[in-house]
Amino acid sequence: MLFSFLPKYRTYELAVFFLFILTMLIVLLIVPTPNLFDPLSNMGSKAVGWLSRSAGSPMFLLTSAIFCSIPIIKRLSIKKLCALYAQFAILLVLSLMLKIGVKAVTEIPRPYTQALVQVNLIDSTDSFYALKESNREALITQADKIVSPARIEQWKEGTNYSFPSGHTIFAAICVLFWGGFLLRHKHYILTAIVITWAVGVGFSRIWLGMHWPTDLIASMVSASILILCVPTIRFDKEPIADN
Repeated sequence: MLFSFLPKYRTYELAVFFLFILTMLIVLLIVPTPNLFDPLSNMGSKAVGWLSRSAGSPMFLLTSAIFCSIPIIKRLSIKKLCALYAQFAILLVLSLMLKIGVKAVTEIPRPYTQALVQVNLIDSTDSFYALKESNREALITQADKIVSPARIEQWKEGTNYSFPSGHTIFAAICVLFWGGFLLRHKHYILTAIVITWAVGVGFSRIWLGMHWPTDLIASMVSASILILCVPTIRFDKEPIADN
């Protein structure tokens, strides 16, 4: 068994990353900044809600399980499965630690807090974060008649700070790790589906008023750095493509 931190063994992962971030940048440039007071259609609410929840707690566990079933379907050996799962688990732990640590340091208000200022529910974004969590949720409830229920639901679940986006870091980790795995094995359509899902997750977070575009970009770049901190695990007499 061989361990390596060399970027050359992450070629497929980095290739997927560039496709992912390029697609996300195009979407961010094309799609206008949402007005958080505009109503969402029933279908639109369900779509952005599902995308957002698929990368959040607790649904990220189901999403992770789906991704982890890919190597089982490919009938990889037990030792290869354990190696893949160990790498993925380490990435998730590192991303969680990074998210918590950076949020505590930066303390950047979420976009929806500015919407609450616009309707005079609070004087400033600082006053929102000065409230206890239960009081923040109660305050958000007061906007339920002028804001889409899909957005209100997400606002209540995310009363902490904005930067970086935990949902986007998770989605980016999945793109880099599992998208890279699929690309390595020449599953191009599945790779495109994973990238499309991750872009949808990022888009949903902006559309719901939970994050700024800079949150998403920083989260994706952070994920690309984290994956280089986790060694690739290769086995003796095994080609790189089977890693």
